[in-house]
Amino acid sequence: MSNKVLAKSLAGALAASVALVPMMAAAGELVIESWRNDDIDIWNETIIPAFNKEYPDIKVSFTPTPPTEYNASVNAKLAGGTAGDLITCRPFDASLELYKQGNLAALDDLKGMDNFSDVAKSAWQTDDGSVTFCLPMASVIHGFIYNKEAFEEVGIEVPETSEEFYAALDKIKEDGSYIPMAMGTADQWEAATMGFQNVGPNHWKGEAGRKALIDGSAKFTDKPYVDTFAEIASWKDYLPDGFEAISYPDAQNLFTLGRAAVYPAGSWDISLFNSQAEFAFGAFPPPPAAGSDTCYISDHTDIALGLNANSDNAQEAKIFLEWMTGSEFAEMYSNALPGFFSLSNHKVEITDPIANEFVSWRDKCESTIRNSYQILSRGAPNLENELWNLSAQVINGTISPEEAGAAAEAGLAKWYAPHQ
Repeated sequence: MSNKVLAKSLAGALAASVALVPMMAAAGELVIESWRNDDIDIWNETIIPAFNKEYPDIKVSFTPTPPTEYNASVNAKLAGGTAGDLITCRPFDASLELYKQGNLAALDDLKGMDNFSDVAKSAWQTDDGSVTFCLPMASVIHGFIYNKEAFEEVGIEVPETSEEFYAALDKIKEDGSYIPMAMGTADQWEAATMGFQNVGPNHWKGEAGRKALIDGSAKFTDKPYVDTFAEIASWKDYLPDGFEAISYPDAQNLFTLGRAAVYPAGSWDISLFNSQAEFAFGAFPPPPAAGSDTCYISDHTDIALGLNANSDNAQEAKIFLEWMTGSEFAEMYSNALPGFFSLSNHKVEITDPIANEFVSWRDKCESTIRNSYQILSRGAPNLENELWNLSAQVINGTISPEEAGAAAEAGLAKWYAPHQ
């Protein structure tokens, strides 16, 4: 080989090696931050392997934090530069604040974002709708899950009204074979999420009441909110002994072991119950008062995924997010995690019967979202966290429903002009 030919060959090899550099850099390892610690097996065994079939060179790690620790943890990691590449986003205010702080990247130009409606994206947009900063994943629905065998043994029907619901709980309590309702207040959040936000929409009339709180025409001291606190205060008569020390996983275990008849639920509980309960169970929506023309459900835009604005693997992260916009992910996520209902426009066939029961309530009830999430948790004290504490205290009997309403209102009035 002549020197001239050799030089040409070396030059070509060098050019080829340089061309490979960005390709090799693109094959990074992605870390997903999430509060969904119940989902780790589904991500590791179903979702990530499906992604790797198409993109085998991009490694993905799912690293969840317990729900009650997630917000503080992810904020600390972002501030310290140690957060993962993909940040699981709560709806509205918490994620909006992350975007305002420069922690989440704008995703409007993401390929496939047009597979989501404006309503689906609204929970992860700026107030004017000009920027979308998280990719919508799923909504969840609140209601009650019940042990069918317990209902049959005690001789009660699925309640259709609030009056029938509490009559059923009284009958279960009198029978004594089952704990009427499996829930504790040790973690606080479930008292608000599966208590206050579950039955409350029937009191404050869904979206009308939620928006009235935002514009200030309604206050937490008004009858619908005090009545909601009063309703969940009555639950202490139906909960397990020592419920004040019972955590969320403890309550789940009480139900799946067959010791309780009713479980105040989110549709996200379906997967765990499917895997652990050895009895038939069903679900019903929060029953409205007798004579009500309309029932209301919390159909909450719950979960999305955002890109850490300071990620060293932004290119790979966008590839993962674009893959998530497709129909394969929508179908897989909805059925791998029954009870999480895809927010995409793709037609998804839900195979789980209990998940189908939950989603069927959209056809007969009006939908709303949790009233603490949009705008009202931007200040201090944070309304969402306040409702956790107040709901738990009301159920524990340490404060009255009236005191809880007054405390929630006073907290808002400290920083939110429409309530001053």
